[in-house]
Amino acid sequence: MLINFNEIPERTAPGMNGGTGEMTAKMFMDNGGKIIPCRIHMGGSIGLYRHETSDDINYIISGTGYAICDGKEEILTAGTCHICKKGSEHSIVNTGNEDLVMITIVVER
Repeated sequence: MLINFNEIPERTAPGMNGGTGEMTAKMFMDNGGKIIPCRIHMGGSIGLYRHETSDDINYIISGTGYAICDGKEEILTAGTCHICKKGSEHSIVNTGNEDLVMITIVVER
């Protein structure tokens, strides 16, 4: 299967899951999960929420920030990968002076 993200429209989400600022993303979705190249803009965050049915894998391409997963803070920089397992709750915050760019893979299970 080939997914051409050049053909998928980018969408802006203000205050994702009760977070701050804006996030932009392109999303591919099917029954198995989602693939989401995205950017949390400077000063933005994804609010704290629980993954009831899926694992959430976030590979950081560029920028800096942190994730809070089940109360534990994890520093995010290029080349790191934050995983929020099914049943856990997390938030992601951009702490840098540029976009926090990542690819998010959501695996339903």
